[in-house]
Amino acid sequence: MSGHSKWSTIKRKKGAIDAKRGKIFTKIIKEITLAARLGGGDIEGNARLRQAVLAAKEENMPKDNIERAIKKGIGGGEGAANYEEATYEGYGPGGVAVLVEIMTDNKNRTVAEIRHIFSKHGGNLGENGCVAWMFAKKGSIVIDKKTIDEDTLMELALDAGAEDVKGEDDEYEIITAAASFETVKKAIDDKGIEHLEARIGMIPSTTVKLEANKAEQMLKMMEKLEDNDDVQNVYANFDIDKDVMEKLS
Repeated sequence: MSGHSKWSTIKRKKGAIDAKRGKIFTKIIKEITLAARLGGGDIEGNARLRQAVLAAKEENMPKDNIERAIKKGIGGGEGAANYEEATYEGYGPGGVAVLVEIMTDNKNRTVAEIRHIFSKHGGNLGENGCVAWMFAKKGSIVIDKKTIDEDTLMELALDAGAEDVKGEDDEYEIITAAASFETVKKAIDDKGIEHLEARIGMIPSTTVKLEANKAEQMLKMMEKLEDNDDVQNVYANFDIDKDVMEKLS
């Protein structure tokens, strides 16, 4: 599985996602607002907004919150956010490739904070392009293995247009092209198959295996990056053995 899926699994086991629901809502609202400001409030005609709303629904965000964020984006004025977007690249412990997507009203402040987090946890911020080539924008749908057998899921997913289905530990991960994500997800939903996570993100082409001490450093770094209010998403290409993950979880 991708580093991001490993990280998501750890967060679910620790209950960290529920504990930080308010922070997650804030990040999604920022994305909805900016998407609406840049591309308009028509969900069907604005792919970025559609994905942001889908992410909001994945997190069970109330409909009123979503509608307010869209109105704020298309209405402009105070609170519409003069955000700038940027992606920072660097290396974590053990040479792990890391992408950090940010949305901020002060890039100087944000880059200083991100650089500090990297250096404090055994990593370093790099130049633009240093690791981005290792990642591609893909859809990822994660399903508990207890939900469905692999052959059935493989047939359903590939027929719907998925690129691959990978199984590891207790989960399957369906990988799709970004353009096929919604079609594949609908096929899964229509069969009543529940998913643990469904999103479009940056999936690494290769992974770096981390031993216990480096793995602990890496996970602390991921947590600190995600805790930053200006950080929207963090992607990394680490791989951690199941027994190490269980100890750290």
